[in-house]
Amino acid sequence: MRKLIVAVPSLLLGLLLAAIIFFVADPLLVGDFDPLLLWLLATGLVTFGYYGVDKAQSPRNGRRIPEWTLHGLALAGGVAGGWLGMFLFRHKTQKPLFRLLLLVATALWAWLLWR
Repeated sequence: MRKLIVAVPSLLLGLLLAAIIFFVADPLLVGDFDPLLLWLLATGLVTFGYYGVDKAQSPRNGRRIPEWTLHGLALAGGVAGGWLGMFLFRHKTQKPLFRLLLLVATALWAWLLWR
């Protein structure tokens, strides 16, 4: 439970960043862009960035991104950024829980999109 509580501030910051990207990008896009896809893009970018920062901090024992923050961002819509960050940075690939939660989040978002 403590790990989850520690993850809340960074998760909220990530969601705030995604919301800023969403609201800034929306008026800049030409045409009728689906807001749900724009949200997935915004959370994906933030999630990808969080994976990159966490990977960069890993070898130097710097301040890490809590694992529950990464999970929360994926569940909030950042599944594409999570998968891309996992494989591009080769980060969290040895942790089966990350793959499982990303798979569950991907399935949930796929269901929402095709519903």
